Amino acid sequence: MKKGDILWALALILFIFIMLSPLTGDEFIKFTTNHAYIGGFIKFFILATMGELLAIRIGTSNWKMPCGIAYRALIWGALGMGITLFFAIFQNGVQGVMSSGLLPKTDSRLISAFLTSAATNLTFGPVMMAFHRVTDTYIDMKYEDKNSKLSLGKVIERIDWKGFISFVVFKTIPLFWIPAHTITFALPSEYRIIAAALLSIALGAILAFAKKSKQTTTKI
Repeated sequence: MKKGDILWALALILFIFIMLSPLTGDEFIKFTTNHAYIGGFIKFFILATMGELLAIRIGTSNWKMPCGIAYRALIWGALGMGITLFFAIFQNGVQGVMSSGLLPKTDSRLISAFLTSAATNLTFGPVMMAFHRVTDTYIDMKYEDKNSKLSLGKVIERIDWKGFISFVVFKTIPLFWIPAHTITFALPSEYRIIAAALLSIALGAILAFAKKSKQTTTKI
């Protein structure tokens, strides 16, 4: 275990303590409930960025800052605000569709959460992930050659869309995001964005392990 591992773990424990402890949790929840967009920004700004750092640690066996870390963190924060909005839209939308009879009405919290998760991840999910792939690729290309004039077309051409569709969309959505967000939507509303931000850390680790395993298999 490296020093960075301990520091990363301590930072995560500290932030979780602030969010959920009896000493500060109530005030944190109250603040992020009253200021939902700011709360979504803070949670993803910190936790999703920590997920990126963990993915690099797993993939390279070392701790290092990705290029444009500040921009990546700001983008994660902005995505956190969007997720805050769309979670509410899909939660209320699915309930409304159930009431209209277009979906089976159920008293089961778990079934309702599953339908909400499926609706979210089969529509908003791919769009959000594609947008994030574009922004990440733009930052990578910009730091490779800071004097280059990048266009959206060049960024789009650089992305491995085949891998994105075959793995990120067709595998992570049904196998990870829908089940994980089913649990998330079953939680009280004030804890959903916290859970979603924590899941970004889990997915970063899963993707890093998958990438590392694929590289090992290729070498063999």
